[in-house]
Amino acid sequence: MSFETESQTWFALQVRTRWESSTAVLLSGKGYETLLPTYKARKRWSGKVREIQAPLFPGYVFCQFDVQKRLPILVTPGVISIVSRGRIPQPVDQTEIAAIQTVVASGIHAEPWPYLELGQKIRIESDALQGVEGILINFKGNNRIVVSVSLLRRSVALEIDRCSVRPIGPVRPKVLEPISSHPLLQEVVA
Repeated sequence: MSFETESQTWFALQVRTRWESSTAVLLSGKGYETLLPTYKARKRWSGKVREIQAPLFPGYVFCQFDVQKRLPILVTPGVISIVSRGRIPQPVDQTEIAAIQTVVASGIHAEPWPYLELGQKIRIESDALQGVEGILINFKGNNRIVVSVSLLRRSVALEIDRCSVRPIGPVRPKVLEPISSHPLLQEVVA
């Protein structure tokens, strides 16, 4: 394997809305390998339902390049930025790119889905449990929703189908409040 190939990694590019396809074509024309996974979506125009190819990751195109030579990428029409942490571009995990490529090549219907993480607050949107809110956990390889009664400090867990839930809150609290500034503690101290 050459050094040139080893320095090429996959990055996610944030692109202008509805410019995913054009940007991918422009980058391919510059000699870069791109990945724009799509799915068949049904849209209604003028009272008619039409089937179109829509991006699985709206607003993003994956591109393989050497991060040290990123200027030609950034000046490509449609490209807003390289997905980064701070000012440092973050490569996409190679196994995740391989999984996306496998899904696209399989021909099996795929569609965008809200990102769910363990510990995230979710709401069930189907079946007899519709509207029930809880926290997503994984126990012995099965997804479960934990529903709690805070006053009693007790919980129950139900096994669920991950397809029937939607996220309703952030994964983790944004900032933990210091215990000393908590209002209930202030009353106890006073």
